Amino acid sequence: MSDLRRIIWLASYPKSGNTWIRSLLAHYFMPKGKAPDINNLRQFTTGDTRKDFFDAASGGAYQGGSVEDWVRLRPKVLRLIAGSKPDHHFVKTHCQASVFLGQQLIPAEVTAAAIYMMRNPFDVAPSFARHQAVDVDTAIEKMCDVATVTGAHQGIYDALGRWDDHVRAWTEAPGLPLHVVRYEDLRARPAPTARALLEKFLRVKVDKPKLAYAVKSTSFEAMKAQETTLGFTEKPKGMQSFFAKGQAGAWREDLTPAQVARLREAFLPTLEKFYPELLAETEAFAARG
Repeated sequence: MSDLRRIIWLASYPKSGNTWIRSLLAHYFMPKGKAPDINNLRQFTTGDTRKDFFDAASGGAYQGGSVEDWVRLRPKVLRLIAGSKPDHHFVKTHCQASVFLGQQLIPAEVTAAAIYMMRNPFDVAPSFARHQAVDVDTAIEKMCDVATVTGAHQGIYDALGRWDDHVRAWTEAPGLPLHVVRYEDLRARPAPTARALLEKFLRVKVDKPKLAYAVKSTSFEAMKAQETTLGFTEKPKGMQSFFAKGQAGAWREDLTPAQVARLREAFLPTLEKFYPELLAETEAFAARG
């Protein structure tokens, strides 16, 4: 049997920059002018929620409705995705790298490596609320719940769990070649951040003009303009705009002191490790309540 360890996961908790990194990589690796718009990223990457792969794995139109149906079929789906291209290729996922209902969500047999997009939970919370069409307090509850599963469209799900468990599961996965990209770093220093990913992790000799073109073409403003002009098929039903703010630090306007305090209390060890620069400010902000 051929080696199916071909997937380079593009992994993230929702609203952490997955569409951005997919678009940036597409603009870098594809010929100039050929990179797909935000609605056609599957020309470059694929994703683990593609219904056509679930149809193929089930031998017809996938009729799954329960989480159990989905997770039972997922290993076969991932083998089909891994085998859909002859070499390493990028696959989007929001699933946690853990065992769920007895199944490894990210099995080693199909995995070559992973790029993990991380965004601070204070900015994730209001964005996730808009994405889920819930209020911010409900979104924070979901981010703090080990049992959080989203999706259900066509019976295909994302097993997320808690935000900090999601980060820990990916960044501490044993034996997994991994590169972490913080949303905030990509926003503040897009070219150096992308260069580190390409050179140090993907081991690509960087073409400076090509990288500059990819960064410019995939700025938040450029992708928001695409959504305005073309719409965005991945936008949840009822959501006004997928690319809403895209800022780092918008939490200062979007969250109350009590909400900041709740996120700090829930995720402090992970914040200390990955966002130490936010500790003093969020503590002072939470104290206003």
